[in-house]
Amino acid sequence: MLCDVTQTTDTTSSPPAPLRTPRVHRAWFVAAVTFVTIIGAAAFASLPGLLIEPLHRDFAWSRGTIGFAVSVNLALYGLTAPFAAALMDRFGIRRVVAVALSVISLGSLLTVWMTAAWQLVLFWGVLVGLGSGSMALAFAATVTNRWFVARRGLVTGILTAAGASGQLVFLPLLAWLVEDHGWRPASVTVSLAALVVVPFVWLLLRDHPADVGLAPYGGAYTEKPAPVPGAARRAVTVLLKAARTGPFWLLAGTFAICGASTNGLVKTHFVPAAHDHGMPITAAASLLAVIGVFDVVGTIASGWFTDRFESRRLLAVYYALRGVSLLFLPLLLAPSVHPPMVFFIVFYGLDWVATVPPTIALCREHYGEDSAIVFGWVLASHQVGAAVVAFAGGVARDVFGSYDVVWYASGGLCAAAALMALVIRRRPATA
Repeated sequence: MLCDVTQTTDTTSSPPAPLRTPRVHRAWFVAAVTFVTIIGAAAFASLPGLLIEPLHRDFAWSRGTIGFAVSVNLALYGLTAPFAAALMDRFGIRRVVAVALSVISLGSLLTVWMTAAWQLVLFWGVLVGLGSGSMALAFAATVTNRWFVARRGLVTGILTAAGASGQLVFLPLLAWLVEDHGWRPASVTVSLAALVVVPFVWLLLRDHPADVGLAPYGGAYTEKPAPVPGAARRAVTVLLKAARTGPFWLLAGTFAICGASTNGLVKTHFVPAAHDHGMPITAAASLLAVIGVFDVVGTIASGWFTDRFESRRLLAVYYALRGVSLLFLPLLLAPSVHPPMVFFIVFYGLDWVATVPPTIALCREHYGEDSAIVFGWVLASHQVGAAVVAFAGGVARDVFGSYDVVWYASGGLCAAAALMALVIRRRPATA
């Protein structure tokens, strides 16, 4: 009886709940659409590492020049993310994501007609970078925060793994296109993949559970909040507020190293580094795709762990293991795929972006309702770290004739990130 009275009291003081309870909560369908959207948009993230050698061969551009265009892409990807999270609060998820996918499609298509290096920087670096930044992990964080109260860690892991799934789907195809038909058909494929997803976003995605009269999964019904004006101002305000706290800088620092050791290093330079040792481009790209397979497993498992274990300790373990694996990689590169390389691919793949669910959880723990925007800024540091290594890796290859020094340096940085993660203080339970 007491339980019934409590429910009646809550009903009279809050907006009306839906009359029916769906067998499968709508939040899972929204998560599924988000997953498919990120998969479709992931094609553009698979391409840069495959373009370094073809563009170097066709245009005689240095690897440092090509790496600079990739670094602009990665940096804008990160710097756009916090503003995109605020724009989603202002204009809605559907509009922001649909426009972002269209910009990605346009930028990738325009590269087909480029003749100068500055056009690569403009089309691939600026346009695709801005579009992809709006499709960044802040998108997954916003969907998770709005639609889920229970199972947030698991859903974050699943949506994070979507990017790896897209890499798995597109990377072997793009490598085959580049190898047999040239890089231009691959760019067109990326453009079409981003464009095809737009109708799914517009027709199936919803901005808030209240749009369909539902409560978030595992939570109580609330009215949809009013649009938040001043998106850019809010993003900067949240940054200035978060920057006065220690956890923000530790999270930003660890995530910068995460980006440097994944997107900036392995995703951009693994294929050309393996090719330097005589491995065919298609074989190296297939190994990256296998990383994508195990990344899905590792990231979903990390989301499950994040719901159950302390996030700081998880991050320390992930970074330490990644650093050890990168230190061994220069010894494993060879003309053919052998068992130790396969072991590295599996081991490294499980750890690829396993850092994302505990990082988002720590942002949520320390910054509450602003956590999606704070994570956007943390993600910006991730991409700045990736941009620095994408450029530095190309320069190192031009100067030293190999990537070895970059692998060793990244392994050392991962060890530093593990220590930084342990320093992040726990927020008191009463806060």
